[in-house]
Amino acid sequence: MMRLLRTELYKQLRLPRTWVALAVVVAIPIIITVALKVSPPDTGPGRGGGERGDGLFRLATQSGLLIPAAALRVMSEFFLVVIICMFAGDAVASEAGWGNLRFLLTRPISRARLLTTKLIVAAVYGLGATAMIVVAGLIAGVLAFGFHPVTLPIVGINESTGSLLGHLGLAVLLAAWGIAGVAAFAFMLSTMMDNSAGAIFGAVGFYIVTSILGAISSIGPMRYGFPTFYGGAWSQLFQGASFGGDMWRNLLVQIPYVLVFAGIGFWWFRRKDITS
Repeated sequence: MMRLLRTELYKQLRLPRTWVALAVVVAIPIIITVALKVSPPDTGPGRGGGERGDGLFRLATQSGLLIPAAALRVMSEFFLVVIICMFAGDAVASEAGWGNLRFLLTRPISRARLLTTKLIVAAVYGLGATAMIVVAGLIAGVLAFGFHPVTLPIVGINESTGSLLGHLGLAVLLAAWGIAGVAAFAFMLSTMMDNSAGAIFGAVGFYIVTSILGAISSIGPMRYGFPTFYGGAWSQLFQGASFGGDMWRNLLVQIPYVLVFAGIGFWWFRRKDITS
C-alpha cells in the first residue's frame, strides 16, 4: 500500500498541471500582499467590518500574520475550489483518458485499494495546496507588514502572535475540509468518466449552483444543508470569534456528502467495465 501511495504521489507531482496549480497558489498571496502594500484599504471609522471576508482585507495591513488569512479567504471563494477539484476529478479519469487504467488493474492490487490510494493522494495535494497559500501569504505578509500581534479594542480583536499562528493552522484544515463535499463529488465523477475535464467542470458547476442557492434566503433552512454554505466560517477566527458555531456546522455538513459521493464512486468503480 505504501509503495503504491508513493508511486501515485510522485506521479501526480510530475504532471505539469500540478506545478501550474501550485505556482498559482503561491503567486496570488504575493500579488495580494503587494497590492495591499501599494494601496492599503480604508480602515477609518466604520470601515473595520464587512461581509464575506472584506473585514480581513481591511485588517490585513495591521500585521503580516493576517495576510495569509485574507489570501486564503479570497482564494477559497473559487480558485482553491477549482484546484482541489482538479486533483480529485483527475484521480481516475485521467488514467482512463491516457489508456493506463487497464494496465494499472493488471497489477496484483484490488480496485478498492487503487481507488483508496487515489483518494488519499487527491486529499494530500488538496490540503497541501491550501497550506501553501497560507505559507506564501505568511512569508510575504511578514516581509511587508511585520510579525506582531493584533490589538484592536474597537472591533474586539486582541490576538497574540501565537494565537494568530494557531488560527492559521486551524484555518488551513477548516478551509480544505469546507471543500471536501465538492471534492468528493469530483472524485465520484472521475470514476464515471474517461475525461478529467468533465469531472472537474462538473464539480465546479456543482459548487457554483449550491453557492447560488445558498445565497437565496427564500429557500429557507434547506440552504443550511448545502456543502458550500458554511465554507467560509473559519474566517471568524480572525475577527474576534472562537472556534464553534458555524465552524462546527461546516465540519458536520461535509460528512454525509463525502460518505455518499465517495461511496458511490467506490461502488461504481468496482462494478465498472474498464475498457480504457
